[in-house]
Amino acid sequence: MSAAPRTARGEQTRRRILEAAEHVFAEHGYTESSVSRITERAGVGQGTFYLYFDSKLDVFDELVEDLNHRVRQAMSEGARGATTRLEAEREGFAAFFRFTAEHPALYRVVREAEFVSPGALRLHYTRIVEGYIDGLRQAQLDGEISDIDPTVAAWALMGIGEMIGMRWVLWGNGGAGAGDDADPTASGTDAVPEHVLDEMMRFIGGALGRGDRRSEGEDS
Repeated sequence: MSAAPRTARGEQTRRRILEAAEHVFAEHGYTESSVSRITERAGVGQGTFYLYFDSKLDVFDELVEDLNHRVRQAMSEGARGATTRLEAEREGFAAFFRFTAEHPALYRVVREAEFVSPGALRLHYTRIVEGYIDGLRQAQLDGEISDIDPTVAAWALMGIGEMIGMRWVLWGNGGAGAGDDADPTASGTDAVPEHVLDEMMRFIGGALGRGDRRSEGEDS
């Protein structure tokens, strides 16, 4: 189990190791990565690494948790000023896509967690979906969306965002510096085109419906 730094300098060192691990795991994958590769990129000795992490698996688990925390924070901040649920969805997804462009390791690390550390994978998705479910339930109470099952809707929406991000951010959009469409680990670091986001939200809006649809039908 990793140790918490006792000083600000220690926290900076730990953060540097995590950032190095993000790049190393993304570039080489878990199997081909090593503590020595991580410490070399971080510019610290292996002895320093073991002050904060017990093993390669330990730093991998910490990285999954760290990426999870940062992407949830980015999405929350992105949606903070929204006045409707659909607006919150759009701004939250836009923030997710921006984060993915800046941190393409999110995809490779999380996908590898399925085999390397299944518990970390489940925790990653569970933490995201819990807040999602709460937000959809509140939107139902406010009459903004239909009576769709919020748990099913949350998982479905999360899947939509992940696949759109893979296609237009991770794989790129064919521009200069974009990744090869046949390579799911390549990163074009592109923004999702506005028309793609528009169509995505059109689809989501239709799926979530309106909360007053049933009552309108009953009155007709």
